[in-house]
Amino acid sequence: MDLNELKDLDFNNLGSASAGVKAILIVVVCILILVGGYFLMIKEKRERLERVEQTEVQLRTEFREKQQKAANLERYEAQLEEMEELLATMLQQLPSRTEMPDLLVDISRTAQGSGIRNELFEPRAEILRDFYAEQPISVRLVGTYHEFGAFVSSVASLSRVVILTMRDISLQPVEGGNLRMEGTVTTYRYLDASEMDTGAGQRR
Repeated sequence: MDLNELKDLDFNNLGSASAGVKAILIVVVCILILVGGYFLMIKEKRERLERVEQTEVQLRTEFREKQQKAANLERYEAQLEEMEELLATMLQQLPSRTEMPDLLVDISRTAQGSGIRNELFEPRAEILRDFYAEQPISVRLVGTYHEFGAFVSSVASLSRVVILTMRDISLQPVEGGNLRMEGTVTTYRYLDASEMDTGAGQRR
């Protein structure tokens, strides 16, 4: 076999080629098949490796996020427990159910002791909340600006913590340089365990 035979090779009539040329062609075809198969396998493995690397990065990111959330959760739970303890302490400083009637009398007497005239001081039905009760009081009080200031200061000095909020309050000047305050004043007390259990049962 010489080079001229390869140069003059007729690919449409390979059957007439010599045995040497056929052997060379078979070797070339085998090499092409091996090279093509090798690159196909490498490409597939490379793509698989890239997918594995992406999955690893994603899993690492998710792990860090969950680890951070777990650390934050412990801190939040500790803060929540601290807030619940603080709330329980504050609630215990509010008057109880048995103390409420005497407290209302004390508030009324404190107003009178400050020089305020009680034209109306009428406790209304309690409103039960989750862990405390609201006690609305319809009031109509007459006094000077300084007498109202003394009244608020005296209420703050009572033995129990007294929180007063005012709703729909109107303040009108009247004769003698006085002011008439009329509306709803609300004070609060804490619920004991039996009341909270009853309230929870009613809510269910």
